Amino acid sequence: MFEVTSDVYAQLVGLALDEYPLEACGLIAGPLSAEGGPGDVGRVFYPCHNDERSARIYTVNPKDFMRAEVDADDRGWEINSVVHSHTHSEPYPSPTDVDAAVSPAWHYVIVSLKREAPEVRSYRIVAGEIVSEPIVVI
Repeated sequence: MFEVTSDVYAQLVGLALDEYPLEACGLIAGPLSAEGGPGDVGRVFYPCHNDERSARIYTVNPKDFMRAEVDADDRGWEINSVVHSHTHSEPYPSPTDVDAAVSPAWHYVIVSLKREAPEVRSYRIVAGEIVSEPIVVI
């Protein structure tokens, strides 16, 4: 399960809508897990520039990634999720998304704009296997 605050949820959906028809992307950070790695709670959202400027793929701008990582570290937190939108497809990781997965500890949040209302889903991607997980707004 991945928990995000209502503010984080509103911001990530808002960014997806604002960036349409291009894919949006961002990062989420929160407190460390009991084991000291990325946790399962998202407390802050970092909108990022999609360097691809594409409706089909995304690349988080490296300076935006660094900015988010420094801010999270200053809070004693860690980046635990990457967010991106699918402009015309289901909220499910594409083969490109699976290939680009950075860490099995991260949550991969997808905002689909295929239908009238945005749909948000979260996944874990471990060794190429996609596992759906509930996303809970707190």
